[in-house]
Amino acid sequence: MPSDTARLAGRLIGPLDPAATVLLTVECQRGVVGPDSALPELADAARQSGALANVARLVAAAHAAGVQVLHAVAERRPDGRGASHNARLFKAAERLPVQQLTGSAAVHIADPIAVSDDDLVVRRLHGLSPIAGTDVDALLRNFGCRTLVVTGVSANVAIPNAVFDAVNLGYTAVVPADAIAGVPTDYTPAMIRHTLALVATVTTTDEVLTAWSQPHQGEG
Repeated sequence: MPSDTARLAGRLIGPLDPAATVLLTVECQRGVVGPDSALPELADAARQSGALANVARLVAAAHAAGVQVLHAVAERRPDGRGASHNARLFKAAERLPVQQLTGSAAVHIADPIAVSDDDLVVRRLHGLSPIAGTDVDALLRNFGCRTLVVTGVSANVAIPNAVFDAVNLGYTAVVPADAIAGVPTDYTPAMIRHTLALVATVTTTDEVLTAWSQPHQGEG
């Protein structure tokens, strides 16, 4: 009998057709999940849980399968122009010892994620969402995207924002539960179970990799 993984991967093959799927990494930048993070607790959670390594695996598999990859990065101009100020989170970020300044090492994609020349990096100066108010929706439509695989950080804010925005815009959202992280660590599975599972297809990194390894329409 097929394993649970094989059965679910089979169910995902249609929605994860490489020609109609985009992989989104959210704030997987050095200043957030790297060793010199402005948010060391979140960086530790992303690394110790294996989420960051799984994002890297998904990106590598996407490159091999011909799936478009978008990296969503949060930035701040050195002069702060255009930055949001209407939430406590933004005010706290202004006081952090590591700033996500445009052009700095903090906004480079963190190891071990490999960025290819075909990847696109979408940068935002304001807000909480990697999709709303950015170029992501227009890019997804131009790529013919129907399914968006959402990965990265944090399960507290940016990941649910991305999933809700994707669903509201008409995309099918897929969330590999082991490729997102938040704080405290026990919050992430609760967010997935009680919120994201209501609006997205929750899966695992291995299941997505299995789906992408299968022949799809138009392939030999």
